[in-house]
Amino acid sequence: MRYIIIGAGAVGGTVGGRLAQAGREVVLVARGRHLAALREHGLRLRVPEGELTYRPPAVDGPDPLGELRADDVLVLSVKTQDTVAALDTWADVPVAGGGTAAERLPLVCLQNGVEGGRLALRRFRHVYGVCVWLPSAFVEPGVVSAAGAPLTGILTLGRVPHGTDDTARRIAADLTEAHFEAPVVPDVARWQYAKLLANLGNALEAVAGPVASDEARALFARVRAEGEAVLAAAGIPYASAAEEQAARGDKVTQVPLDGGPRGGGSSWQSLVRGTGTIEADYLNGEIVLLGRLHGVPAPLNELLQRLADRFARERRAAGSLPVAELVRLADEAERHGG
Repeated sequence: MRYIIIGAGAVGGTVGGRLAQAGREVVLVARGRHLAALREHGLRLRVPEGELTYRPPAVDGPDPLGELRADDVLVLSVKTQDTVAALDTWADVPVAGGGTAAERLPLVCLQNGVEGGRLALRRFRHVYGVCVWLPSAFVEPGVVSAAGAPLTGILTLGRVPHGTDDTARRIAADLTEAHFEAPVVPDVARWQYAKLLANLGNALEAVAGPVASDEARALFARVRAEGEAVLAAAGIPYASAAEEQAARGDKVTQVPLDGGPRGGGSSWQSLVRGTGTIEADYLNGEIVLLGRLHGVPAPLNELLQRLADRFARERRAAGSLPVAELVRLADEAERHGG
């Protein structure tokens, strides 16, 4: 199979680089300065064993590839807010032997949250979701880092909305040879919603800095409890903390990397890079949406969603809101929105 990595940033670049290292055929899709660097210098992947360089083809979209191959796997690793544009670009691309990508090819959503898979199902017949546990960072154009050891990450996958098949197992086998653990499960959404609860802290970290102090941890506990209450009201199951711990163990431990400090999660990185967008609408915003649908107030997640969106839109510095001020705003939000 050939893996077309649509969005070769931190997560996509790491997966593409590791697959290339394992001898799999890979195409990287990127844009701007990142694309130029990939074409000129190759993909530089900083991992615990050192800096590795791979030179798979790098393109800005499907046109340079012509017809897609029947054995292509589309790996969608853009942020959720960029999903619709990516689906529009790739859905109608012809595949050798007839039909289009949306009709014939597997689309693997290598994304946080659950909305990417739902959006993809509107266009693609064969959609696979992934619960992504992969500490990685975009360092500079052409360079990504992944600090996990002994495994680079854990990528739990299955069909969307549920089920497994031979395609999922073949993809998992390739990932297993590429420094990942890749369990194939019939209920991938359970694992994605569990990860979503952890990702509710992404916006907190992005606007107020690392969730390290007692004050910040206590606030995150309130945000997560609100999310758990909403999922319970919606009747949505999720893997327990004990299940997650048993599945992860000590398989992915972050180690210091020369020239590759992580510096924060995906939302933090979006603010640092000044992209102008952030995933909060599909993380905290998922809880807000479900809360409104099922009559459960979610004022803390609504606050974090709103603040993260404002920070991204106004290109404010990551971590620049004092935690004490955020706690004050949270208390006020609960009083008026609880």
